[in-house]
Amino acid sequence: GVPGEAEPPTPELVEVEVGGTALLKCGPSHSQANFSHVDWFSVHKEKPTLIFRVRKGQGQSEPGEYQQRLSLQDRGTTLALSHVTPHDERVFLCQGKRPQSQEHRIQLRVYKAPEEPTIQVNPLGISVSSKEPVEVATCVGRNGYPVPQVIWYKNGHSLKEEKNRVHIQSSQIAESSGLYTLQSVLKARLVKEDNEARFYCELNYRLPSGNHMKESQEVNVQVFYPAEKVWLEVEPSGPLKEGDRVEIWCLADGNPPPHFTISKQNLRTEEMEEMTPEDNGALVFESARKEHSGLYQCQGLDLETMASLLSDPQELLVNYVSDVRVSPAAPESQEGGSLTLTCEADSNQAVQFQWLREKTGRVLVEGPELRLHGLKREAGGGYRCVASVPSVPGLNRTRLLPGAGWFRALGGQKATWPPWMTLKERKMWVRENALLNLSCEASGHPRPTISWSVEGTAQERDQDPQSVLSVLSVLVTPELLRTGAECVASNSLGRNTTAIFLELGKQPASTGLSTSTVSPSVRANGTSTEKKLPEPESKGVAIVAVTVCVLVLAVLGAVLYFFYKKGKLPCGRSGKQEITLPPSRKSEYVVEVKSDKLPEEMGLLQGSSGDQRAPGDQGEKYIDLRH
Repeated sequence: GVPGEAEPPTPELVEVEVGGTALLKCGPSHSQANFSHVDWFSVHKEKPTLIFRVRKGQGQSEPGEYQQRLSLQDRGTTLALSHVTPHDERVFLCQGKRPQSQEHRIQLRVYKAPEEPTIQVNPLGISVSSKEPVEVATCVGRNGYPVPQVIWYKNGHSLKEEKNRVHIQSSQIAESSGLYTLQSVLKARLVKEDNEARFYCELNYRLPSGNHMKESQEVNVQVFYPAEKVWLEVEPSGPLKEGDRVEIWCLADGNPPPHFTISKQNLRTEEMEEMTPEDNGALVFESARKEHSGLYQCQGLDLETMASLLSDPQELLVNYVSDVRVSPAAPESQEGGSLTLTCEADSNQAVQFQWLREKTGRVLVEGPELRLHGLKREAGGGYRCVASVPSVPGLNRTRLLPGAGWFRALGGQKATWPPWMTLKERKMWVRENALLNLSCEASGHPRPTISWSVEGTAQERDQDPQSVLSVLSVLVTPELLRTGAECVASNSLGRNTTAIFLELGKQPASTGLSTSTVSPSVRANGTSTEKKLPEPESKGVAIVAVTVCVLVLAVLGAVLYFFYKKGKLPCGRSGKQEITLPPSRKSEYVVEVKSDKLPEEMGLLQGSSGDQRAPGDQGEKYIDLRH
């Protein structure tokens, strides 16, 4: 009969994924003869179209959209449709050409999983004051078939349509491929707590293998709500001290935060006075002072509602120690006498005091009072009072009683002491027949006089009222090389010496020190700084100078002798310098020095420090500059 005349039976269901191959069987199995003559039709809008003929078990495609995709399988009982697309979702029927042969209908269902869903959150945020649902996020699932189902979730719980609260609006777009793209928009009215909420969408779809689902990423939408509370925070949070970098922050529980102003109480009028915060709203003290202490308060103004909120006042306390004082302000003592120094300081907290030896850092006394006994010569290195607050880590201030010469200042003009030499011993590398400047520095009260053990031209200069520098110009002779030189300083209380040893030749390389970098004036109390000496003349210049000397000596012996007697020998000398230069600039080659014992080792704290050295015993300390 003609296809489509009778009421068609319920078609057989065949399911296949896009791109796969659909196997269409022509009804229940009969004898092979039943399938030797069969026509296949595709039904579109109830209209059958012949697409394939089977004659004597051989298949033949009809011209049209299926011409290249059909083939016979299973000895002619099955029609295979390859490269299935969504457009193939329709009814196919087969009909035998034998009399009374019934048609067999097949419903082809096509499926395609959508791509991973993408989600886009509302970038502008949502205000809790909105009276109707506002767009929260949009979910898109592309290229699925059929259209997948969408479910929205908030914090893991599915959302349902709710009047005036939740509205889900979904639409679909049919692509030219026959696949669908789903777009779903979630609209909602949100509350303050939803500022932390996580939203995502889920796509549900079916495949021949069963039901499946895909989830989008989670997103968070910005929720705007007015502040209900304003408060103040201080960074850092622990005890504060002068010099700390301190920040005062205003905070509120609104989003966005209100516009803040910071006020401080005026102690005189007790009124709050507005201060100018930084651009970020914080009040910053790069180096806090005690004047920054006081009562602070934040005010927040909501620019949308124009509502104003005040924080509770909060006290800022900047702890301090200042004005460390030592009394008596102008102490006086005789040598060998005693002295008591008292330290005081201002602070808002309980203060602890320590007295330290400046040079060694050794703690002498825990407490504000320092008793000194048996004062001798200079109190080199000085004393330091440290005032600290134990309850505030790092809070301390100090007062130093000056180092070099402090005893002289301490004792004023009344203190007297025997000569004290800057250097005890010195070794110098020299050249024979060179003119040499020897320097010697001594101090004492009364001011000492200086004499030399060798003949030469000496010049003196006062360093200060108690110190004198003597510079002696001598010619390096074999006799001088053998005996060396001694500088003798004396006053009414005693005498002291500096010994200078001379050695011929250049400074040994093993010392590791350039002859031009060691200062001859390393002070016994270690307070002087090293200075560079002039660079020695180059070897080339020296060779020329020696050659000239030999010629001059050969031709002009008499003139040479005259210059020798006058101390004006013009060649081979190490460069005589003006006496006005400081001793550290003299052209001398220093390798080793021995100094008087450093003053802090010399019984200045006799009785309190445990040092019982006999009065006047300077001791010796060897300093080898090579190491």
